[in-house]
Amino acid sequence: MQVPSHVEYERATSVEHALSLLSRPDTRVLAGGHSLIPMMKLRLAQPGVLVDINDLAELSYIRLDGGQLRIGALARHADLLDSAVAGQLYPIFHDAERVVADPIVRLWGTVGGSLCQADPSEDLSAVFAAARAVAVIRGQDGDRQIPVRQFHLGPYETVIGPGELLAEVRVPVHPGVGSAYEKVARRVGDWSIAAAGAVLRLSGHRIEDAGIGLTAVGAEHFVAAEAEEFLRGRAPDEENLREAATIAAARCHPVADQRGPEDYKRHLVAELTARALRRAAERTRAGR
Repeated sequence: MQVPSHVEYERATSVEHALSLLSRPDTRVLAGGHSLIPMMKLRLAQPGVLVDINDLAELSYIRLDGGQLRIGALARHADLLDSAVAGQLYPIFHDAERVVADPIVRLWGTVGGSLCQADPSEDLSAVFAAARAVAVIRGQDGDRQIPVRQFHLGPYETVIGPGELLAEVRVPVHPGVGSAYEKVARRVGDWSIAAAGAVLRLSGHRIEDAGIGLTAVGAEHFVAAEAEEFLRGRAPDEENLREAATIAAARCHPVADQRGPEDYKRHLVAELTARALRRAAERTRAGR
């Protein structure tokens, strides 16, 4: 039988109330709960206090504001999948959300919860890293902004400290941007065997900037930084995109497990990165 250890439960009525509750020792935030609750049942996570933030409607939104796509931490996966503005500016969000778990999880699971869980196989961490998003962390003394590429310290560990809460994720909006996400899983809705996200920004016929996010293959901060650097200033042709994909596969650190051996996962990284870069380039030219 899987039974969690004893835990106290508090339901926050405002952001300020949540922050005061989170200042207590040994607390965890409960949002969607699809990752945290199973871990508690297995006693892999044993918080002393659960702070339920599901009533905080002020953290549930997706809007374009001041040249940024702003996504509240309590926006559900289904909200992001249904958002026309998010899909128009960054098709990578719709690509990824279509392959996140199943419809039930997408209806209840939250964007912020996925980032804060910091699971190495989580899709949105790589997506936001590729898009060079910024996390807004709220505390009782105000907000601080941390690039998503610096948000994760390691598996299941983030920079959020005691008494703090992820409030929002901000994604910069630029002209000439295309994006895409590619994933392979054992079955529909499963964790990734490997996945790759790409964001390309073109200036004329050259790549001005590139973002490549990798999931489930041990990429530091979910990013293929060397492959990004290779692409800057180059033409988005097949040869360059393939070479960047090869670099990404060589620099990640997949671990052999029940989903496959290391060389298979490296092969997937190369193929999926090339596909994502190709689709991102095509969408850039199509104005998406």
